[in-house]
Formats: sequence, structure tokens, C-alpha cells
Amino acid sequence: MNAIDLIITVCALASPTTCEETHLVFSSAVSPRQCAMAAQPYIAQWIGEHPKWTAVKWRCEYPSNNQKASGEPVWSMV
Repeated sequence: MNAIDLIITVCALASPTTCEETHLVFSSAVSPRQCAMAAQPYIAQWIGEHPKWTAVKWRCEYPSNNQKASGEPVWSMV
């Protein structure tokens, strides 16, 4: 199975100009476009776990060696 990286741009609710990217790694055999379309429940879960942040955009990419990811795959879709 291939890994795919869900990259979420999040901004602080208290300071909307304070934004950063967070990375989630998914174990999936889907394309980046399919990943982005299926990502909403996982983004909602992340926001639920981080209530001081809001998601402003997201994208999926194949991971590269210079990107930081949050560890083990969190999602699997065959």
C-alpha cells in the first residue's frame, strides 16, 4: 500500500493570521484527488481534537523525504 500525505492548513481561532500546516499520513491506494475528496471526516476529527484551530484549506500529496508527517498512517482505504 502507498502512503499519501493529507496536508491541512489550520489557523488559530484567537488569531486568524496565525496559521500553520499539519500533516497526516494515510495508507491508501487512492490518488491525491480521491484523498482530498475523502478527507473531510478526518479533518473534522482533527479539528474536534484541536478546538482552538480551524481548517482553512487542505490538499493531498505523495510524501517526499523533506516533509514532516505525524507518524504512522491514520487511515487506510483499499
